[in-house]
Amino acid sequence: MNFEQRQIVLRIARQAVEAAVGGTASPSVEIPSDDPVLNAHCGCFVTLKSRDRLRGCIGRFTADQPLTQVVAEMARASATEDPRFLGDPITPGELHEMDVEVSVLSPLKKTNDPLSLRLGIDGIYIKRGCASGCFLPQVATETGWTAEEFLSCCCSHKAGLAADAWKDPKTEVFLFTAEVFGAPLKGL
Repeated sequence: MNFEQRQIVLRIARQAVEAAVGGTASPSVEIPSDDPVLNAHCGCFVTLKSRDRLRGCIGRFTADQPLTQVVAEMARASATEDPRFLGDPITPGELHEMDVEVSVLSPLKKTNDPLSLRLGIDGIYIKRGCASGCFLPQVATETGWTAEEFLSCCCSHKAGLAADAWKDPKTEVFLFTAEVFGAPLKGL
């Protein structure tokens, strides 16, 4: 993704967050209709932080619509629907100190060797029955965890499974990469 495409995606995310927090409709962003990158059907996550403190992060792994639409939906959802912050919602007064980060995802690839993950490069999605959880690749870098800690914390903290569930063949582990970029919300 080039600089201009990233700027378009970040503007879409910013406008969606501001509209969601302010209770208004998102204005439209001029999107080149022939841009294959912006029109690609791929998953993404939008992460919102205020003073380096997480304030929302929601995404999805697949999409049946263009990336630009998925970014707008995930930005709105990150600002207003992350269950961890429903009791402490983002306020309009916080927007000036908010950073937005977009992670554009590769397709999921199932692995039979979870320890083959590359810390800081691969994200993980762990699933067993109805339980599931994921960590974006940057979580490993931010926490300094080992591969085993990364997998175990995803199982126990995100999926609600036993910490060593990733070792069980009945637990599915998927790897993915992400193109990650961001900016201060008000700087866009």
